[in-house]
Amino acid sequence: MIWWLQLLLGMWTVTPTWTGDKLLNVCMNTKHHKREPSPEDKLYEECIPWKDNACCTASTSWEAHLEESLLYNFSLTHCGLLTPSCQKHFIQAFCFYECSPNLGPWIRQVDPHGQGQRIVGVPLCREDCEQWWADCHSSYTCKSNWQGGWDWSRGKNRCPAGAHCLPFPDYFPTPADLCEKIWSNSYKASPESRGSGLCIQKWFEPAGGNPNVAVARLFASPAQSWEFSRPLLAFSLFVSFHS
Repeated sequence: MIWWLQLLLGMWTVTPTWTGDKLLNVCMNTKHHKREPSPEDKLYEECIPWKDNACCTASTSWEAHLEESLLYNFSLTHCGLLTPSCQKHFIQAFCFYECSPNLGPWIRQVDPHGQGQRIVGVPLCREDCEQWWADCHSSYTCKSNWQGGWDWSRGKNRCPAGAHCLPFPDYFPTPADLCEKIWSNSYKASPESRGSGLCIQKWFEPAGGNPNVAVARLFASPAQSWEFSRPLLAFSLFVSFHS
């Protein structure tokens, strides 16, 4: 029985890096994403940080800056104009979603036929959520979940019947509420700070390089290794107690 226990423990220590590597430097399988990331030297304004390695095209980056985006036929002005600082956060979020090649660990399949994907639980840095919330404090919306539930009867999103346009804090009482609720848990409000290497930044200064590369690698490998090793560890402990 000893040899069997040694074999199991040996398997437990192996890290399945191939799984983690498949989650790195990838683009989502959606309508506007490129099939794989590559340089794009003509990205528009808030999308520029991803110019060295992007999942978006120059055209997509321009459309991400429109108040009524052609990408999703979605209007940010459903309750009137957002303040410029608030609107900037949404443009950055659109650029992040469309351009980032570092979302692999959080990509989930939504179409069983492989034609649709989304992100779930991307851990946004604490400052990203706090500043987004603070800058949108005086802007208005009528829903806490922008992922669905709109009135599309006139071709673009309008507030559903009975929904009232109120300041953002009425629908998002805390920064975490904004980050986590607005796109149905696409993001998770991380307690970690920028520069910690433990959270994702939805925007960054291009001159400093992309900090999300290292964070994606961190989340891609250890978590997958633990999921792989947990049953082996449990079984090896069972064998040790009965040998």
